[in-house]
Amino acid sequence: MCGIVGVTGGRPAAPLIMEGLKRLEYRGYDSAGLAVVTDGVLDIEKAAGKLAVLEKRVASLNGTGRVGLGHTRWATHGAPTTENAHPHANADATLAVVHNGIIENATSLREWLSERGCEFRSETDTEVLAHLISELYTDSLEEAVIAALRRVEGTYGLGVISSREPETLVAARSGSPLMIALGDGEHFVTSDAAAVVEHTRSVVYLDDGEVAVLTPDAYHIVDLDTTRVHKSVSVVDWDLDTIERGGHPHFMIKEILEQPDAITNTMRGRLLEDEGSARLGGIDMTDDQLLAIERIVLTACGTSWHAALIGEYMLEDLARIPTEVEYASEFRYRTPLVDNRTLVVGISQSGETADTLAALREAKKRGARTLGIVNSVGSTIAREVDSGTYIHAGPEIGVASTKAFTCQVVSLALLTLRLARLRSMSVLQGREVVLALQRLPDQVREVLGRAEQIEKLAETYALAQNALFLGRGYNFPVALEGALKLKEISYIHAEGYPAAEMKHGPIALIDEMMPVIFVAPNDGVYQKIVSNVQEVRARHGKVFAVVTEGDDEITRLADQTVEIPKTIDSLTPVLSVLPLQLLAYYVAVRRGCDVDQPRNLAKSVTVE
Repeated sequence: MCGIVGVTGGRPAAPLIMEGLKRLEYRGYDSAGLAVVTDGVLDIEKAAGKLAVLEKRVASLNGTGRVGLGHTRWATHGAPTTENAHPHANADATLAVVHNGIIENATSLREWLSERGCEFRSETDTEVLAHLISELYTDSLEEAVIAALRRVEGTYGLGVISSREPETLVAARSGSPLMIALGDGEHFVTSDAAAVVEHTRSVVYLDDGEVAVLTPDAYHIVDLDTTRVHKSVSVVDWDLDTIERGGHPHFMIKEILEQPDAITNTMRGRLLEDEGSARLGGIDMTDDQLLAIERIVLTACGTSWHAALIGEYMLEDLARIPTEVEYASEFRYRTPLVDNRTLVVGISQSGETADTLAALREAKKRGARTLGIVNSVGSTIAREVDSGTYIHAGPEIGVASTKAFTCQVVSLALLTLRLARLRSMSVLQGREVVLALQRLPDQVREVLGRAEQIEKLAETYALAQNALFLGRGYNFPVALEGALKLKEISYIHAEGYPAAEMKHGPIALIDEMMPVIFVAPNDGVYQKIVSNVQEVRARHGKVFAVVTEGDDEITRLADQTVEIPKTIDSLTPVLSVLPLQLLAYYVAVRRGCDVDQPRNLAKSVTVE
């Protein structure tokens, strides 16, 4: 979602900011803008649409300004227009604000400011902040920002500059991710380290209620009571090469093909072959504490929710622990029945998903232990949960998640193995799971080696208007994920169902124009899904099936098949999802869609 980049230092700010914003394009946005203080004057340029439009306008700016802010906006309050784009300025254009999040009391603040003579030029809640800070600004930008934030209700990741203090940049955070990055004679503020990693890997993550004040040679952090806060400096453990396409046409295909290495990294040092178990260093609970868990709740959104569904099957099947999966956006507004014998697991690629973070906070309030499964080191969820595990998939730039999904599933398998071995699973059974996990990276490579075959199949489906994805057992969530991938990036309407549920409604849609994608490996429910394939064939539906190597029965019934290697039932989703990722990618490419930045979507959803 919305990206923030700001800098104060000795180099011209505009090129640094534009470069940083380009590295944040993957997060999703619909307008952009930049503000720079030059010779005591605040210059602002904004544009609806892509950064290329803004770049043309910025080219006309005086290039000497050394302090500035940039923003890519994903519309919430107000349409994606130039007027609603950030930065927003006060009445005399001496102060500029960029903002991620939502100001919940913006309406009442707008009324109060209007009574004081402020005139608003946009529909946004952010412009309210610009006028509010300006009203409270006397001698110190820092003090004005703090005074304004004491009156604000809602969430924000905030950057503020003023021509009255031409070297100062003020940043603040509450509920929306923000960090400062420390360079040599220059300091940055950003919502994502990808924007600044070319210049420095030293970052300080801001927590809620903290305000950072930056100048080229110094910085300090205070809370809203103006008490100094001392924080450690973290080092980003990846470099610029990992967020470049590396010769691939899109980040999505690059990340699909990175999955063998990503899965290896997820498991590295965590498998205990002799014990038939797994080691998860971030889970600092004793065996007795783990055995005391009577119930697990997995909470997530989108693709992570699909991974959670697979985790539910694993945990109940192998560890025999009652498990539920909750949409985080629903969990946070219910009165969930959790206590100190409940483990609530939040799953999020970014570690900043607003609904998942709020669900975990609600669970903690109610006495539950919390655990995070995240990809982004130093993220808010990682810092706030009682225990956690990183999936180590590496930066994921494509909006449609691929490698994070498979690594989340593998992480859930490791957690399941740990819990199962404490309960009823024998060491021999544990070793079988460990062996299957060790084989996964090579099996993933084998499936990805069939990309050319799937690319050819995509020609058949590129003109489809609708598609149905069906699976059973462990592969029902894979059907959901396959449908989500296709609709996300190709804009084909697609739905996922348990295959048996097809008879209870969706079967009415099936005809010779309706492609039906079956996820049908040879697992414990194979014969049941054969019957479902026959039901589709009887109604002249086109069948594409993901099957296990050597399959005869479904291969005879289907129009096209793609084979995956044999593995244990609980790990089939890691392999069966790969052809669906590739199918969605090649269909979207053939339809001319913007694969990495699909319309209306954002990589990290940090607002409700």
